[in-house]
Amino acid sequence: MIPLSFEAHQQADPPPPLNIGRRFADPARMPARFIRPDGTEHELPWLEAAGEQRLEECLPVRRFPVCKGRRSAPGWYWSATDRCLVHHGFKAMRTQLMMLDHDPVVTALACRPVELSWHGRGGRTVSHAPHLMARLADGGGSLVDCASRFGAGRRLVWRAAHLEGAAAAAGWHYRLIGLPQPVVEANVRWLAGYWHPRYAQDRLPEVAECFRTPTALAEGVRLLGDPIAMWPSVFHALWVGVLCVPLQRPLHERTVAVACTEDGP
Repeated sequence: MIPLSFEAHQQADPPPPLNIGRRFADPARMPARFIRPDGTEHELPWLEAAGEQRLEECLPVRRFPVCKGRRSAPGWYWSATDRCLVHHGFKAMRTQLMMLDHDPVVTALACRPVELSWHGRGGRTVSHAPHLMARLADGGGSLVDCASRFGAGRRLVWRAAHLEGAAAAAGWHYRLIGLPQPVVEANVRWLAGYWHPRYAQDRLPEVAECFRTPTALAEGVRLLGDPIAMWPSVFHALWVGVLCVPLQRPLHERTVAVACTEDGP
């Protein structure tokens, strides 16, 4: 009964690795292109950019096009972590933004803030801007690419192997993430309806005290007072990690919750 970790929200069977059969690009020779908040474009060696630049504050290096006939289109996601809008390009990416926004180890999110380049087959330059970047609580970072419900394409899987090596060299992480388990996504999507700080109503300490021991949600809400007033605060407490529940099972009024500590419930 703990909040989802950065590793735990992805699908149980993520896209399989591809046997590339060739050596990886050297991270020390990879240039990184990024656009600072003032709109100026810069390029630095990747290892320098990862260690010295606040990439989570950078603008997207590439925008997602609007394609006629597609059922989903680019849009904006309001991030409770950043208290601002974050761009997304398609439905699966929006879902991963929501999952990362809920993750307690994520402190900032950005859409395509950096583009890495390397030499591929025949000396051809390959450039790739990962879909998302997450700044983590330990000061590190993670680059994320989002696979759709149809899975990751062969080209993306091939590039992922190079990006994983580049991220590891900088002390970062890289993940090619599949869709979350349906029940987890449904639970987090419901809680995301209460992500805004206004739902706290300055009652989170009271909520945590009420759930000091494992208690059914409905029982805890009854003890706190008027259910109409308290359910939003309890759901917000679940979103921000004040309360913990097993999100791998359907969330309902009889779900048992408990106040979280730094070491878990």
